[in-house]
Amino acid sequence: MFDLAAYLSALAVLLLAGGGGWLCSAAKHNVTIVDSLWALFFLLAALTYTLLTALPGPRTILIIVLVTVWAARLCGYLTWRNWGRPEDRRYREIRRRNEPGFTCKSLYLVFALQAVLAWIIAAPLAAGIAGQTPLAWLDYVGIALWTFGLLFETIGDWQLARFKAQPETQDKVMDRGLWRYTRHPNYFGEACLWWGYWLIAVSAGGWWTVFAPLLMSVLLRQVSGVALLEHDIGARRPAYRDYIARTNAFFPGPCRAAAKEPL
Repeated sequence: MFDLAAYLSALAVLLLAGGGGWLCSAAKHNVTIVDSLWALFFLLAALTYTLLTALPGPRTILIIVLVTVWAARLCGYLTWRNWGRPEDRRYREIRRRNEPGFTCKSLYLVFALQAVLAWIIAAPLAAGIAGQTPLAWLDYVGIALWTFGLLFETIGDWQLARFKAQPETQDKVMDRGLWRYTRHPNYFGEACLWWGYWLIAVSAGGWWTVFAPLLMSVLLRQVSGVALLEHDIGARRPAYRDYIARTNAFFPGPCRAAAKEPL
């Protein structure tokens, strides 16, 4: 049975964690730290559900392991990528639009907002931990989809990091490996991973948490992911326009010669 009290308590925990992240960002005058904190929000949520749910179910250890592996990978990668660098261009633009006083405003515009979004999206984790039904075939389908998503985004990130490390590629567009088939393999892999969590929740009786992977998919495709990163990239990097014309935005597909509507 879904434990509403544990779910609501997790919101308080995530808001407190967001407040701690905000204090660090204010000291550094750089809110990019929220990217690393994003994955940790979900680990904190899963641990809170485990500690506060009256009777954690048979999927509890499975979910904790999956979330820990994912959060450690994503948080570690983003921290390494952003370490010692100036504030990300996306956040500089948000800062520009919300000055003066962005440092204070970022508490709710960036940190509290992401904490609340993480809390909403973490609903399948709460449902899975609270569910009492034995593991079934749908759990293993969810694990398989989760594994595929994790590998897809990890390989994509690794390929991009290698590409950027080569001096001769600094002004070029990454269109190799998985990036040949989708412009954002990291986002596609992330979406698969969250649909995998949902399948595990469905097996536990939490089918109604479908809003969580749907919201994550919308965020990745239309809000903070693909749309935000690409809204002016064609003007800044003309070579990227050709990449857009021949490569799907999200779902992997064959490279095409002529421009079509991005998928």
